[in-house]
Amino acid sequence: MDPYAFILPLIRTLEPERAHRLTVRALAMGFGPAQRQPDDPALRTRVFGLEFPNPLGLAAGFDKNAEVWRAALRMGFGFVETGTVTPLPQQGNPRPRLFRLAEDAAVINRMGFNNDGIEAAARNLAGPRPGIVGVNIGKNRDTGDPVADYAACAARLGPLADYLVVNVSSPNTPGLRALQGPEALTRIVDATSRALRRACPDGAPPILVKIAPDLTGQDREDIASVARGSAIAGLIVANTTIGRPAGLRSRWRSESGGLSGKPLFAPSTELLADMYRLTGGAVPLIGVGGIASGGDAYRKIRAGASLIQVYTAFVYQGPVLIQRIKDELAALLRADGYDDVDAAVGAQHC
Repeated sequence: MDPYAFILPLIRTLEPERAHRLTVRALAMGFGPAQRQPDDPALRTRVFGLEFPNPLGLAAGFDKNAEVWRAALRMGFGFVETGTVTPLPQQGNPRPRLFRLAEDAAVINRMGFNNDGIEAAARNLAGPRPGIVGVNIGKNRDTGDPVADYAACAARLGPLADYLVVNVSSPNTPGLRALQGPEALTRIVDATSRALRRACPDGAPPILVKIAPDLTGQDREDIASVARGSAIAGLIVANTTIGRPAGLRSRWRSESGGLSGKPLFAPSTELLADMYRLTGGAVPLIGVGGIASGGDAYRKIRAGASLIQVYTAFVYQGPVLIQRIKDELAALLRADGYDDVDAAVGAQHC
C-alpha cells in the first residue's frame, strides 16, 4: 500500500504554497521514500556528456533553493533541476500566486522567481553529488543588467552543478521573455559561458536554455539558429504557458500566470518536435510539460526529447509516479524493439 495515497489528500487540503513548503520541509528532514529497485538498463542514457541512470528528471520550481535534491534523487529521479535561482534573494510576486486546477490536472503559478539567492543555493549544493543535479538560473526582477545577473549566477553556482539552465522563459518576471530574442540570448549565453570557463578551469558544465511554449514561428527559427551556433548544449522545451486552452473547468482558470500540467502536453510536444526539426536533431532536448505517464514520456522522446521532466503530475500523484513512468517507458521501448532510450529519440521524424 502506498502511504502517500493517504498523505496526499491531506496535503491538498492546505493552501497550495503552504502545502508545497511543508512537503519540502518534510523531505529535507528525511521523510521521503527511497527507490526500492534498480533502474531497468534500457533506461540508461548519455546526454551532454553525462551518464543518466534513467531519463526522468524533476523540473525546476519544486526545489527552488536546492534544499531537497538529494531526497529527490533517492526517490528514483534520474536527475534533479534546482532553482530558479537569482543573484540576490527576492520575495517574488504577492500572494496568492499558486493555484491548483484539480479538475484540469493543472497548476497556474505567478511566483516570480521567489528564492533565497545564490549564496543560499551554493551552501545547499556544497558537498558530494550522488546523482546529476542541474541549476536553473535567472535575473533579479529589478536588475539593471540582466546579462550580469546570469554571469554572476554561473560564476557562483557553475562549479556546484552538473549542468546550468538559462531561464529566459518564465512569464512571471516582467521583460524576461524578451530575452529569448537572438541578440539578447546570444549576449546572455556568451557571458554565461565566459563566466563558467573562468569559474571551472578544469571543465565547465554544459549550458542549456529553457524556452517558452508561446513562441512564434520566427522565434523558433531564431532560437534554433542561436542554439546551433553558440555555447548552448541543449534546450528545455518548454516552460509554462500564458495561453488558456479551451475547455479548462477550474474556477481558477482565469488567474494570471503560467499554466502547467495536462493542458500543456499537446502544445509543448508540438514545439518539441518542431525544435528537433529546426535543429536537425543536433541539439539535445529535454521535454517537459504535461507528462503524467510512461506513454506521455514516450511520446516526448519520439518527438525528439533525449530526457524528460515532470513537476505538476508529481504534485498530484506523489512519488509513486516516478517508478510508474519508468516501468511503463521501459515496456514501451521494448515493445517497439528499442534497446535503449537513445534509439527512440526523434523516432516519429523517421
